[in-house]
Amino acid sequence: MMKLLQHVPHLELRAALVSVAVGIALATVKFVAYFLTGSAAVFSDAMESVVNVAASGVAAYALAVAHAPADREHPYGHGKIEFMSAGFEGGMILLAAIVITVRAVDTLLFHQINVEQLGLGTAMVAGAMVVNGVTGLYLLRTGRRHGSMTLEADGLHLLSDAITSIVAVAALLLVMLTGRHWIDPAGAIIVATYIAVMGIKLLRRSAAGLMDEQDHSDEKLLRGILDSHIGPEGRRPRICSYHKLRHRHSGRYHWVDFHIMIPSQLTVDEGHTIASAIEYEIEQSLGEGNATAHIEPCPNPTCRLASQARNGEGSCRGV
Repeated sequence: MMKLLQHVPHLELRAALVSVAVGIALATVKFVAYFLTGSAAVFSDAMESVVNVAASGVAAYALAVAHAPADREHPYGHGKIEFMSAGFEGGMILLAAIVITVRAVDTLLFHQINVEQLGLGTAMVAGAMVVNGVTGLYLLRTGRRHGSMTLEADGLHLLSDAITSIVAVAALLLVMLTGRHWIDPAGAIIVATYIAVMGIKLLRRSAAGLMDEQDHSDEKLLRGILDSHIGPEGRRPRICSYHKLRHRHSGRYHWVDFHIMIPSQLTVDEGHTIASAIEYEIEQSLGEGNATAHIEPCPNPTCRLASQARNGEGSCRGV
């Protein structure tokens, strides 16, 4: 594990470890609050914190593996483990939502509802809520800055945990003000519904990444770059056209391949130079990624760029 961790950037490693430490501390606080109050809403909040701890541990491991360099068994790197990590977290959230719902419904239908020590319990959950919100924003910002779906998912989960704490606190306050104890399990069901939606969204994103779903923002960026090089009026190096553009994510890493049509009069060296320049431009635009261009001779007899090359007006630099 220590060998894997050495590949993880310091800021991302620190964020992952902070998430684990905060998760353990807050889960402890919330379960103490639950045993003091007997509140179903606080139990729902504590259950999600347990999920946070498990998910944060998996996230730290996923980050370590994702940053490991490519090897013979994994020539495309290890980035897809970040999608698996997000899927695990989504599944854990969904499971927690089911457990919370079953307990809350059971409390409503079959047990006498009695919530105690409301003031202390409310204060403890409110404090945990603030810490969760701050930590979640930190992880979310770090994840988006470094393109880590793992940290981003963990940050979103902590923010959702802060929102569940708001519901738990509101339920406790309403019980204190009205004396109607059924509000407490009703609040737990609201929490369960919310985190179930969050879990389904994470599972959807994870499945999209594992199945190489096309990213619409990447598609727009890539076509913008390639379109800008087409024809005599395009930016240098110029190409006649392109096709078979494909791209996918391996975690934060991008893989792109495409075919470009160039005048058949150009030499292999000139074609390679054109392809390499466009590949480099794409890789710089995407951040972490690899672009591969396949070169083909332009078959279009009316292509203006190819006509210029036939008339000796084009060159490696001119095209």
